[in-house]
Amino acid sequence: MTPRRDVFAVARGQYENVGDVLLRRPLLRWARESGSRLHVYVGRSPDGYDEGLALEPDDVVYRSFARWYAALVRSAWAGRASSLFKPGEIQLTLVGTKEHLVMLPAVALVRARGGAVLRVGAGARGFAPLPRALVRPSILLTTFTRWRDEATAAYLGGGPAMPDLGYAEGAGTAVLRAARDGADERDVLVVSLRADAEVAPRPYPTPAVVEALRRYAAQEGLETWVVTQVSVDDERSHRLAADLDAHVLGWPEATGHDVHEARLRALYRRARVVLSDRLHVVIAAFTEGAAPVSLQLDGSDKAARHLSTVGVHDVTVDARGLDADTVLERVRTAAGRRAEALDALLVARERLEDVRGDVVRLLAGPDAPASPAHVGDATSRPAQVRVG
Repeated sequence: MTPRRDVFAVARGQYENVGDVLLRRPLLRWARESGSRLHVYVGRSPDGYDEGLALEPDDVVYRSFARWYAALVRSAWAGRASSLFKPGEIQLTLVGTKEHLVMLPAVALVRARGGAVLRVGAGARGFAPLPRALVRPSILLTTFTRWRDEATAAYLGGGPAMPDLGYAEGAGTAVLRAARDGADERDVLVVSLRADAEVAPRPYPTPAVVEALRRYAAQEGLETWVVTQVSVDDERSHRLAADLDAHVLGWPEATGHDVHEARLRALYRRARVVLSDRLHVVIAAFTEGAAPVSLQLDGSDKAARHLSTVGVHDVTVDARGLDADTVLERVRTAAGRRAEALDALLVARERLEDVRGDVVRLLAGPDAPASPAHVGDATSRPAQVRVG
């Protein structure tokens, strides 16, 4: 019997961000469908993070990067390993490229010994030439590359764009079609704005923006909820909820990622519209049927790039310097594109299924059966191993 292959994946992320869980979970699920055993590096993850990733008893979970890396090298030398780069945003700074440089010897060995190296669902934050040169060797060693937006694909090369992995999560087709057709009851406006005080403080919405949001909710008969999907935004969420006379769904410190995501999604299923400058707040609520509106206070094009990659256009409202009437009009226009946006989401899901099929096939290896699956049932597989 051919030994199972090992897939080594980095699932560590910004622990304060539920969005990082949304990206990693589907990719880990696809890797598991190949029949391989997952070796997942999570670092010193907090309560609920691993549960949010939906790690399974069969997975080997590592807290130590050094031990994960050593296991990868051993498995690669034995000809059993494949490797997954983590999805999400690539910090293209000299510090941010360190991961790609450190991984070069291991992924070179994986390739030399017949394994696959996959880079699925990543996107660049910056577009400077020097970091691109540093990352380029890593890209050249990758078997299969799919970027999460067209701008990154053009900048880094190696493969085309795909829909963001976050689009793979959320409500099923029937729910999304009902939302598209207005056949469901939705009474909530979701608002979420980033603070990022520790990185680059973002502007607080002007009185004109606050007035516009209050008027929009009143005119549409919507109950406004301000949500925290990234914990560093929590103080801003409470302040904004007070200014909007809205409800707030914050993120209490003791609440794990898995529990908090469930609370957020329950609210998103009630949302008719989501307004946010957080890409994965927009995506998470959108995948539960809400109309996506990228409300920007600093001119960022990140959300617009990722939405346009799946054919969702003209839903960004750049509110800088606008009066309340103009903001209100633009929000209403963007939210009015809900039906066409949800149609585009359904097509994006089909594109993601094609990527899923490629991932499963490549990670299964050349000796796998035509339809790889888990080997054996849950009782026959070894218990989850945790490595410090």
